[in-house]
Amino acid sequence: MEQSFKKLFQPVDLGFTVLKNRVLMGSMHTGLEEEKGGYDKMAAFYGERAKGGVGLIVTGGVAPNFSGWVSPFSIKLTSKRVARKHKVITKAVHENDGKICLQILHSGRYGYHPFCVAPSKIKSPISRFTPRALSTSGVKKTIRDFVRCAKLAQLGGYDGVEIMGSEGYLINEFLVTKTNKRTDEYGGSYENRMRFPIEIVKAIREELGENFIIIYRLSMIDLVDEGSTWPEVVTLAKEIEKAGTNIINTGIGWHEARVPTIATSVPRGAFSWVTERLMGEVNIPLVTTNRINTPEKANEIIENGHADMISMARPFLADADFMNKAKDNKSNEINTCIGCNQACLDHVFKQQTASCLVNPRACREVEFDELEKKSRKSKKLLVVGAGPAGLAFSAEASRLGHDVTLVDKSSEIGGQFNLAKKVAGKEEFHETLRYFSETLKNNKVDVRLNTQVDLDLVQSLNPDEVIISTGVVPRQLKIEGADLPHVISYYDLLSKDIKVGKNVVIIGAGGIGFDVAEYLLHDPISYNEESTKSFLKNWGVDTSYKNGGALLKSKDSSSPRHHITLLQRKEGKLGANLGKTTGWIHRATLKKSGVKMIGGLSYEKITKEGLWVNKKGKSELIPCDNIIVCAGQLPLNNLKTCLDEAHIKNHIIGGARKAAELDAKAAIEEATYLAFSI
Repeated sequence: MEQSFKKLFQPVDLGFTVLKNRVLMGSMHTGLEEEKGGYDKMAAFYGERAKGGVGLIVTGGVAPNFSGWVSPFSIKLTSKRVARKHKVITKAVHENDGKICLQILHSGRYGYHPFCVAPSKIKSPISRFTPRALSTSGVKKTIRDFVRCAKLAQLGGYDGVEIMGSEGYLINEFLVTKTNKRTDEYGGSYENRMRFPIEIVKAIREELGENFIIIYRLSMIDLVDEGSTWPEVVTLAKEIEKAGTNIINTGIGWHEARVPTIATSVPRGAFSWVTERLMGEVNIPLVTTNRINTPEKANEIIENGHADMISMARPFLADADFMNKAKDNKSNEINTCIGCNQACLDHVFKQQTASCLVNPRACREVEFDELEKKSRKSKKLLVVGAGPAGLAFSAEASRLGHDVTLVDKSSEIGGQFNLAKKVAGKEEFHETLRYFSETLKNNKVDVRLNTQVDLDLVQSLNPDEVIISTGVVPRQLKIEGADLPHVISYYDLLSKDIKVGKNVVIIGAGGIGFDVAEYLLHDPISYNEESTKSFLKNWGVDTSYKNGGALLKSKDSSSPRHHITLLQRKEGKLGANLGKTTGWIHRATLKKSGVKMIGGLSYEKITKEGLWVNKKGKSELIPCDNIIVCAGQLPLNNLKTCLDEAHIKNHIIGGARKAAELDAKAAIEEATYLAFSI
């Protein structure tokens, strides 16, 4: 069969070594770096991705000294003793025909500890610690620490290093006047401000010789005020090349930037245009990145001349075999990253080990390999409910050799995912359902849709065990007027595509309430050029790059299609339980669309005019055309009582077991573990 992604699989010749394809697995801090037995776990994690066919792997960021720590006792590389521990990682990658570079990351003023340093004593808006300004001798010592770290990486068996010069970390801080107020040789003119990264690259090249990969992660678009200008970006790229860099990787946005860069709401490949601007300015490979999650998109970007290589990070959490499947023309079998951040970045920011919502095996390879080794007898299993939990269980249990029948009363698999995929910013759930559909077919799961399950059906199928994954039902609002025709449940709104009036009140400001507001306000992303242009303009990104940081001075505002009031009973910030790395995006999106958010009230009654609420003892009418109820869910598990009474062994998972907060991550993880233990 002819290869569908020819550009993606062309080798990259660096002179002294060749990369087998044009995909780089981008740096991700996973939390394995600080875990007990972390080196063996990282070896399994990276080794599995090398086996999956990626051309070049870059590790999570490793500090070159303790002031560069992301947080106290996070990973650093400062001694030969520690360097030797890394050999288990590099050995696992090399044995699987892969190459791996260690990323050297100095956190600068983003360091979450009292020893953090920066070019100048300027506190980050996202950190509680004010950094100490490095002295001139301190800067030179830090350069030596970078060189020492690179040398130790070579001792540990790495093929090279990536120097983290973007995302607002230390090197990036030296480059812009926003964070560099120095008056010595490392401050003032741009020639001085870029001296720090250039001296780092030169010193590493001189110390380690020509046969060692140096990648420089260059912030091509800072997305903050007083950020680098485009001429400065080009100048730095050329000087970095002269200093000895082999590959330039694209960095997008500082961590404090208020522009989404990697969430699902960002169109696929939305920032490849900035890498394209640099094409032809240097003579070394340029890597583009951010929200590239399919081989089709990656191949298209290279074909269109936007970059020489593609960096993908989270897609390799979702599917370690991404590249092998693409090479074999089986992209329909790829478990696609949906950009949710729920199990990866959100975990890391809470000092938890990363994983993946759609692939709980990620970063738990050692644990799952042990589970896989356990002997098990093949069983005849009936799964009731084809939502996230039922799909995950069926896919894994059938792969492990069980005979699985999956039954659902609906006409399609997916459960609540079929509602989520209609919401702007959650379009990627289409890919998850495509993946599960292919997996069930390949694993020969007997899928029976449009089928109501009762005790008679269960007994006729005679399973060894039944898995109840019937999900949830919306909680009813119990106040006067709740049964009026203009009161609609979120389920009916999304499943029946009900049209609502101009003025809408949403009761409940959890994840579903925010999703419903987004659904009413915005159309799903189309993943085309116009959608990308609209996204960039909406968030104030200056694609003409006339301003430093590539931010527009003013943003267009348009009249929203609905006037929405979002309510919650408890006091405090609405959406407080949304994801740590995406919640701000949801709140900002709704605020930009004029959504009113009110907390700390009780609901009194509903009339044809609207909703009566009480806030601090005062009754008030909120006029509206429709009221959407997003007041939580209840488990749908009435089948369990029947099975228990009939003495049929059963397990209950997902929302059917716990419906307090709809949580696909927990449901899929729970289902996967059950499949291994049943």
